[in-house]
Amino acid sequence: MVDGAGRGGDEDGRPGRLSRERVLAAALDLVDREGLPALTMRRLGAELGVEAMSLYRYAPGKTALLDGVVEALFLQLEDRLARTPVPKTAAEAATPEWRAELHRIARITYQVCLDHPEGAPLIFTRFTEVPLARRAPAVLRDHERVLDALWDAGFEESRSATVLRAFTAWVLGYVSVELRAVVDNPREPDPAFRLGLYRMPSEELPKLRATAPALAERGGPEGLAAGLDALLDRFLESAP
Repeated sequence: MVDGAGRGGDEDGRPGRLSRERVLAAALDLVDREGLPALTMRRLGAELGVEAMSLYRYAPGKTALLDGVVEALFLQLEDRLARTPVPKTAAEAATPEWRAELHRIARITYQVCLDHPEGAPLIFTRFTEVPLARRAPAVLRDHERVLDALWDAGFEESRSATVLRAFTAWVLGYVSVELRAVVDNPREPDPAFRLGLYRMPSEELPKLRATAPALAERGGPEGLAAGLDALLDRFLESAP
């Protein structure tokens, strides 16, 4: 489990025993607090109370450290999924188990990403650079988890791949929009100045200026679920 990644060491104040999970959790914690530019071997070593060289057995370089932050996010996702059963409300009781499972995965992925807004964008960038087979086991298990649900629904291999791509694109795309920078000046109480609308030419961008206040609001898990239902319905309608 990587929630609450910690600095420092054991209860008596001595540096704790290093492990890959502890190193990655500390890296994610550092990124959460100070952003990606703060993530260096030297700084992470200081957080853990060890020399930077001690970390190379767990992450042999900055790129591996970035991939490690992604791994820490997926380990946290995995842990939360293990502790969050499929809901059994009256309305959801009629939902097929495979579909409820996809909603559960999507919702908790969303929650993890919004809890770690500084680290979550690494998922998007590293997925474009790291080949499938080289991704961390926790990431691969997440792909397998989605495929398990799709195979349970009766989707064959080729169609499962298509739906997996669409599912991943929707969930990560939705999260990226939720995390996008919209507010220009958070301290400004006036909405127009808060959003910096004066920077947008009113004659050239009238629709964007009018829509900006709504864009500044998050769609939340409800929007995520609605889009996922629409996507799954489309694939079911087009099933042979």
